[in-house]
This record gives sequence, structure tokens and C-alpha cells, in this order.
Amino acid sequence: QVQLVESGGGLVQAGGSLRLSCAASGRTFDIGTMGWFRQAPGKERECVALIIWSVCSTYYADSVKGRFTISKDNAKNTVYLQMNSLKPEDTADYYCAASRFRGEYWTTLAYEYWGQGTPVTVSS
Repeated sequence: QVQLVESGGGLVQAGGSLRLSCAASGRTFDIGTMGWFRQAPGKERECVALIIWSVCSTYYADSVKGRFTISKDNAKNTVYLQMNSLKPEDTADYYCAASRFRGEYWTTLAYEYWGQGTPVTVSS
């Protein structure tokens, strides 16, 4: 089992920045890929960024490319999502997720482990 705990969400004005953290514990050696997902009210959960655990290759959704950065601290088993130039449409609950599979997986179905979520609200 892998446990994931997110932190860092909050309220920010448009154009501002936030950094989300996701601390992984347990069988972290099982992790192949970690992703950050978000879900806005009435919308499906979507992946915005992912990182291949062992090689730190990163991938981004077009909607956040150039504004969000996913990174990993190996010593802390923590993945971060630095969010800059935030827009009101970035408002959502943000979740980190871990998959045993290593690859560019954008679907929620590929991820077995999920954090509890952290809310991000961007005011205009």
C-alpha cells in the first residue's frame, strides 16, 4: 500500500501562485508514476501533470503547460506542483495519485492510490 497526503491548497487571486505538496509513504518502491489531478464542480477529474517516478520525466496538460511545474524530492518522497499565473478556471480540488505502472498515463484508471485532495480557489 502507498499512502498519499496532499497539502498547500488555498485561496489566491488570479495571477498568483501556490505550491501543492504530496507526501508518499508506505511501499513507495512500488510507485511507477505519480500524477496531479483536479476536479472542478460538475466536471470530470482530469490529469494536469505527471512524473515518472524513477527518471523524473514530466508531462503536462495543455491547459497548464508553461504555468505549472511538477517536481519530486527523492529524499522526502514528496511530489510538488508549483502553480504560477493562476486563473479562475484553475479552481478545483487537486489530488495526487500514484500508479504502479511507469508511463504517460492520463486516465484515472491507471492510478491505484489517491490522496484526500486539497482545494484551490482562484478569485478573479
